[in-house]
Amino acid sequence: MNHFGYRDGRLHCEEVPLEQIAQQVGTPCYVYSVATLTRHFNVFQEALADIKHLICYSVKACSNLAILRLLADLGAGFDIVSGGELFRLQAAQIPTDRVVYSGVGKTPKEMRLALQAGIHCFNVESIAELRTLDEVARSEGKTAPVSLRVNPDVDPQTHPYISTGLLGSKFGIPWNEAVHAYRVAADCTHIDVVGLDCHIGSQLMSLDPFLEALDRMLELVKALRDTGHNIYTLDLGGGLGIPYNPNDKKPPHPRELGEAVRERTSGYGLTLLFEPGRVIVGNAGVLLMRVLYNKTNGDKRFVIVDAAMNDSIRPALYDAYHNIQPILEPDESVEALTVDVVGPICESGDFFARDREIAPVTEGDLLALMSSGGYGFSMSSNYNSRTRVAEVLVAGDQFAVIRDRESYDDLVRGEHLAEHLRNKSNQ
Repeated sequence: MNHFGYRDGRLHCEEVPLEQIAQQVGTPCYVYSVATLTRHFNVFQEALADIKHLICYSVKACSNLAILRLLADLGAGFDIVSGGELFRLQAAQIPTDRVVYSGVGKTPKEMRLALQAGIHCFNVESIAELRTLDEVARSEGKTAPVSLRVNPDVDPQTHPYISTGLLGSKFGIPWNEAVHAYRVAADCTHIDVVGLDCHIGSQLMSLDPFLEALDRMLELVKALRDTGHNIYTLDLGGGLGIPYNPNDKKPPHPRELGEAVRERTSGYGLTLLFEPGRVIVGNAGVLLMRVLYNKTNGDKRFVIVDAAMNDSIRPALYDAYHNIQPILEPDESVEALTVDVVGPICESGDFFARDREIAPVTEGDLLALMSSGGYGFSMSSNYNSRTRVAEVLVAGDQFAVIRDRESYDDLVRGEHLAEHLRNKSNQ
């Protein structure tokens, strides 16, 4: 469920007409709903109510400070994958003792900052990383709490770019090396092994792969405990999908996940960690954009908008489907047209939809790229020297800009002409 819908013929976010935001903030811009974010987090929390757990929102999905602060106030922990994401949490004045740090390439500097911040746990992904973390912790006079991320070799049945649990993936420690890795960890003097971690991929449309991975992880918990390792947390990652296409199969509800996990983990005495991202924020945001031109090349029709692949790269990168809704509710008696909805960037891959049936639009009309809250702005760039867009947060009948639109000055901030090198080359 989300809080975007038509009222009096106009698409609203909660009680605010999106055209009002477009008039005051400009386009393109991202618009997020507080009510939707709150509902999605609470639904996930309620699904796990009688299980000892911590929900660590995946910061990479959408990392605006205001959204992080909102989720922290609801009781979220956080899953980070870089020192920059840790810095964001600190900038939002969020306690870092509920932070887990994932990722295959943590640098010694990032490890040091995380140790100083007192994070909940490092999800370590290789023996080489484990040894580096042990040395960094020794130099800091600290002990690093660690879960080892084990790759269960389970096919998540999702897009290959977001599959992370197969044997050929860069993520995690191979299943057949897990016991050895825990022996290495036990010999490290500044490592405290507290748990086990896995994450098989994103946009899961079935619970079967998730539960197959869980069963394998519980086998490993038993084996590790039998050999003297004190495993009391199990991090199951995230990955539940969302409905991008209204005609597609519905993904599992968090309630189904909670029921299945509760049954399987009963009697283990584990604290369970989850790292949802998309399922919390995905349907809580839209990319608002304006039609620039209609264009026809032969039999091909194009709707050219002011947003582009640098603003939302998922369609170009994953060939991902996003529903596109006009801000003015279309007249059902008007025949739809088959068009490509494209942006201004000089790439043929700069599209939001291809061969899509939409109601006819004219220059100046507003469109919303739905389900854009997750991996939208957070994956945006300045490609073609385009400024990154504004972000807006809506609560009831009020809204606030939570990120200013970049200026052209922002594009070149930090760049230098290096005149002394140019002069030297001319000598």
